[in-house]
Amino acid sequence: MSFSADVKNETAAIELAGNDARAELSALIQMSSSLSFSTRGMGISVTLENAAVARTVYRLIKERYNAEINLSVKRKMNLHKNLIYGLRIYTDAVEILRDLGIYSARGLLERPLQKIVSSDSNARAYLCGAFLASGSVNPPEKTNYHLEITASNEEHARFLIELLKRFDIGARMISRRSKYVVYIKAAEKIADFLRIIGANDAVMKFENIRISRDFTNSLTRLNNCDVANEVKSQTAARKQLEDIARIEEMHLHPGEKLQTVMDLRKENPEASLLELCALYEEKTGTPVSKSGMKHRFVRIHELAEKGGN
Repeated sequence: MSFSADVKNETAAIELAGNDARAELSALIQMSSSLSFSTRGMGISVTLENAAVARTVYRLIKERYNAEINLSVKRKMNLHKNLIYGLRIYTDAVEILRDLGIYSARGLLERPLQKIVSSDSNARAYLCGAFLASGSVNPPEKTNYHLEITASNEEHARFLIELLKRFDIGARMISRRSKYVVYIKAAEKIADFLRIIGANDAVMKFENIRISRDFTNSLTRLNNCDVANEVKSQTAARKQLEDIARIEEMHLHPGEKLQTVMDLRKENPEASLLELCALYEEKTGTPVSKSGMKHRFVRIHELAEKGGN
């Protein structure tokens, strides 16, 4: 089962009531249904690919409206042959759509009325319904963090972006095959979204895997940095030893301070500049900074270069 399916199964199991239930159902109906007409009049046809979500729609409609619902199940004629769940509602279709804030005297609305998401609790429920209807999220094992919800029109997509802003979640929109996709890329914001819609188990899984991978990546970068610094330090030490050997071959007299540094380097060929600073203070009683030690090696190099000319 995919991570998206896990999130949907978890959130579909949360039983909302009152206006929260209405908000969730409003999103589900607007984003996964169409109007149908028959001798019985206008009806609402809902099409879903997740059994848990289909059960949620059925329960919400029965609890709030006690409407007559015809159920159907068929198999997709594609490679995976997934099941498609259909719900047809004939009783009081117009009144249901009015109550859900997606139908008025002007007909079907591209975005629900503000009363549907008047409170933050309503807004969270609506976002949950939107994800259940047409959302997906990449599994946390992937490095490409991505969560998206597909809307049928631009106005509704912008409405979803506004809702997300209420919870400090920045989202963007793109057009894809005559649909409008609202998406989130930041891992922290995806976790916030999952938390908002009540997918607590999914949040734990998402965060545990993400933090573990990020920690491993950070550790790898630090190790790579340490290795690079070590290579750089050893390269510098080798060049310093070459300068010292050249000075000694030419019997030059570098002076007491430089001679002490030269002796310390020969005795400690793998020591870093900071380690040499500590050894120098221990030997002479005089402290020297890292930049001071580096400057002395510059003078040693200059002496070796001049002596060879």
